[in-house]
Amino acid sequence: MPERSRTAVVALSGATAVAVNLVIYGIGRAAGGSFRFTSATGPAEVYAITVAGFSLIPLLVGLTAVALLAPFAAWVVRAAFIIGPTLALGTILVMTAPANLDTTSKVALALCHLTLVPISIVAVRAIARRAQTIRTTRATTP
Repeated sequence: MPERSRTAVVALSGATAVAVNLVIYGIGRAAGGSFRFTSATGPAEVYAITVAGFSLIPLLVGLTAVALLAPFAAWVVRAAFIIGPTLALGTILVMTAPANLDTTSKVALALCHLTLVPISIVAVRAIARRAQTIRTTRATTP
């Protein structure tokens, strides 16, 4: 049962991140954000599918790693509490801030990155509780 509950935490966290960030993206569009910028290959635009993918994939990869490793190594949880939020915030500096987006688009995309901080912290905390149960069960089972 703990295995399935860790999987549920990962899935629910990903779905939450996508839903929240698509709402932020929609508000940014409604507020006049174009989400257009110039890339190395020419004009580009951030679409809703891009927001969904950039919200979901890194979060799923990180949380899956934590869910798989936490039952065997408690340090993984401590590392995840640092690495997850640092990456979410750091990507604002390396992806969003330098892009020549209009202000509304830039603020909306920065908020999308910021939403991953509390989502990842809550998810890692939930995974840690379930992993602790597994470690305790292993320690007490002959």
